[in-house]
Amino acid sequence: MKTVISLALVAALAAGSANAACTYPKAPEKIPDGGTATLEEMIAAQRGVKQFDADITAYQSCLETEFNDAMSKETSLTEEQKKERRKIVDQKMNAAVDEAQGLADRLNAQIRVYKEKAAAKKN
Repeated sequence: MKTVISLALVAALAAGSANAACTYPKAPEKIPDGGTATLEEMIAAQRGVKQFDADITAYQSCLETEFNDAMSKETSLTEEQKKERRKIVDQKMNAAVDEAQGLADRLNAQIRVYKEKAAAKKN
């Protein structure tokens, strides 16, 4: 029975999310290959990743505000329902952070390749 209620709650939240004010930011489309990229391409990619990180932070703030507003308006929720909603918000936030971190990790790997290529040219 709890599973059915939880699934119904998740479905209701997912349906409500379609009208939510918080929009998930678009990640940069690609990270350049450090072995062939120009300095300008690497700098542009770095700027794109930094902007995406800032956009993720804004998205998380929006989710938190939206959650707090909903909790203040929906006074009839049980503690279990509140915990379920908090869990969903936390999962969205964590997924966003994971994507941003993965993108930063991929960029950093290509920056290392770029720097190794530049160092090899000097030698």
